[in-house]
Amino acid sequence: MIEKGILICLTFFVTSLYAEVIPNGLFKSNMVLQRNKPIAIFGKATTEKVVEITFKGKTYKAKVKRGTWNIFLEEAKAGGPFRLTIKGENKIDLLNVMVGEVWVCSGQSNMEMPVKGFEGQHVNGSNLAILNSKNNQLRFFNVGRKIADAPSDTISGQWQLSKPETVKNFSATAYFYGKLLQEKLKVPVGLILSSWGGTPAEAWTPKSSIDAEFAGFDKWNTDDKKPQKNPSVLYNGMIHPLIPFTIKGVIWYQGESNKSYHHNYTELFTALIKSWRVAWNQGDFPFYFVQIAPVGWGGDAQAFLREKQLRTMMNVENTGMVVTLDIGDKYCIHPPEKRKVGERLALWALAKDYGYDGIEFSGPIYKSMEVKSNKVLLHFDYAPNGVTTMGKELTGFEVAGEDRIFYTATTKITKGSLEVWSDRVAKPVAVRYGWSQYIDGALYNTAGLPASSFRTDNWD
Repeated sequence: MIEKGILICLTFFVTSLYAEVIPNGLFKSNMVLQRNKPIAIFGKATTEKVVEITFKGKTYKAKVKRGTWNIFLEEAKAGGPFRLTIKGENKIDLLNVMVGEVWVCSGQSNMEMPVKGFEGQHVNGSNLAILNSKNNQLRFFNVGRKIADAPSDTISGQWQLSKPETVKNFSATAYFYGKLLQEKLKVPVGLILSSWGGTPAEAWTPKSSIDAEFAGFDKWNTDDKKPQKNPSVLYNGMIHPLIPFTIKGVIWYQGESNKSYHHNYTELFTALIKSWRVAWNQGDFPFYFVQIAPVGWGGDAQAFLREKQLRTMMNVENTGMVVTLDIGDKYCIHPPEKRKVGERLALWALAKDYGYDGIEFSGPIYKSMEVKSNKVLLHFDYAPNGVTTMGKELTGFEVAGEDRIFYTATTKITKGSLEVWSDRVAKPVAVRYGWSQYIDGALYNTAGLPASSFRTDNWD
């Protein structure tokens, strides 16, 4: 009887060392963990005790503080499948866990648009893409929609393997991005999709940044019928819960919802990028984004917003921008060429993060101009062999003199050099390209990557 009593007491003592654990919602079977970086494991617990994590033959212990716990596991090389066990008073086994490359994919409806398309709106090549999508080295996590007035720590969603029944409902831009990365890197790739159509950048920006950078600005959404547009609510509900999950970087496709008040978009977008990096505390990770495509309404507000996006890339370290001036849809805000968007994003990552030297990753970026008589010679970065039209008709250029009146320009490309002029402008001082409601962009480098719309002036 005495020995039995001692055994009962010892058993109680041992089990009471551990807390009942609730891992963060990202920690599910089939997940992908980031390679070659300390791996963050975190969650909640009901008591202030100990959580035990076992991965790849090694056991780690994390103490619970104020109901939460987190620990960083040692770096791991790409591979799998592995088992990851999280143990407290309860025990959770995560199976078929891979180690590879993890990217967060966020933004509004053009990021959200699934491979199968929206109702009445298609993605080019979707059916064959879905047919050929089976790949257990490519995996997705779709973060459930959630609005929160304060930073949240909980999310909903499941990790899914790439196959026709999952791919058709997953972001087309993100899928084509991840697919090309996985094919070239030959390692597992995990994509965490956190997107919501029709939402502005401020909804994805933390309140601390909004308060610090935009005190007194009153143009934010106040529509009670669409609370997802309010400042910070999607950062709180759909980004904050992901932190500090170890990632490689972010891809972003958004901007349409900020067109009507674009004036501070560079500052806002910069604040978003920097605040995410600070919150994650994983350095200035790569942040690649898509410039909005032209559509047949909205006036030149589109061009101004694209300009703000271009300035963000030029001002913020370790960012890159995909141009879509050549693949817009005049009648739809959701252009169907999502494969090109995803693959152009992947070129940035492959060139800048994965050592693929010798490839072009950006279209031409306006550098400078020189005036010769009534003609303007334009110079570009990211066009080592000059510019070309890829066989398309080059339109969309305008020239102005000191009177600031713009006239349609004639263009000529000679051995990769671009000249523009107008017989109505004797002394040109400014050039604009794509500064209109809609344009089918036809200015490229010889790698087939398009130039952004741009202007050489800074006139209101």
